[in-house]
Amino acid sequence: MTDSDNKVAQFESALHDLEALVSRMESGELSLEESLKSYEQGIALFRQCQSALEAAQLRVRQLNDPSNPDLSTALPDRD
Repeated sequence: MTDSDNKVAQFESALHDLEALVSRMESGELSLEESLKSYEQGIALFRQCQSALEAAQLRVRQLNDPSNPDLSTALPDRD
């Protein structure tokens, strides 16, 4: 398995976990403490997904212009 394949698998796993977490939170059956912990976990999963997508975008830019790989840089932070 290549590093790229691994990142795709990690993204898919994190997205699945995030979807399951949101579903549990939307059910309304969690206590406030469980909801807060779930929210924290959800933020971490979201960031993991976002990072994997940014890495994929960088790879696509590098593939689109292989003659200038140094010009392909990560996207700026969106704060």
